[in-house]
Amino acid sequence: MKEKTCSFFGHRRIYETVELRKKITETVRKLIIEEKVDRFLFGSKSLFDALCLEAVTELKETYPHIKRVYVRVEFPYIKEEYTAYLMKYYDETYFPEKIISAGKAVYVERNYEMIDNSRFCIVYYDEQNPPHKSGTKIAMDYAVERGRRIILL
Repeated sequence: MKEKTCSFFGHRRIYETVELRKKITETVRKLIIEEKVDRFLFGSKSLFDALCLEAVTELKETYPHIKRVYVRVEFPYIKEEYTAYLMKYYDETYFPEKIISAGKAVYVERNYEMIDNSRFCIVYYDEQNPPHKSGTKIAMDYAVERGRRIILL
């Protein structure tokens, strides 16, 4: 599973450009074609996640076998109505049990879960203007430690 999986990490606020959108789409397309990636893990709460989800959803029209997976940090158990809502945007969703007692570190632990289950990480990190406390930097450092292939945008 991990060999064909990619995660996305980026700042909550980013400078969105046409070039960035194109770069995301072309990077994902290249992973699908050249590396046979067919599973994409998404978090939430960032504009970068939203842009990546849009790109993968658009590419799903050409590559219907790819899966969009939402890794939740809230609601370990969800009702059918919420599942149906999420399935409008994703193909799967799950809540990692190990983050149930993570407290304030829930996003960091969720990101670790995504990295542990990925071979590739597409990251948007602004080294020139990083946020004061950057979950993206923490995730990127963890991915490097774990030997993941980082694609920095």
